[in-house]
Amino acid sequence: MNRIIQHPILGDFGDRTRIFFQFDGIRYEAYENETIAAALLANGIRKLRVHEDSGTPRGVYCNIGHCLECRVTVNEQSNVRACLTLVEKDMVIESGKQHPNIVRRMVEKP
Repeated sequence: MNRIIQHPILGDFGDRTRIFFQFDGIRYEAYENETIAAALLANGIRKLRVHEDSGTPRGVYCNIGHCLECRVTVNEQSNVRACLTLVEKDMVIESGKQHPNIVRRMVEKP
């Protein structure tokens, strides 16, 4: 696991309750009051979605809610920012899905 367990400012993770969540159908461990982004990174997950046009992988970039690169689907609600949302027990998270570009489809119509 890729997590700092003892931190001089954030404290000791050993005092927090472990919880479990799903990401793309696989069960992972997190700690209470941890963001989805932190929990995914700690579990080795770097790809959170794909770019709408190019299909290239996207992950946590700014980690402060400005860039929107970390959008995931949480309990069937799409476009949730993983860096700002706390993970909850039994939460079901799915990687952001590549949606077709509506403008491109309108231009390509004969």
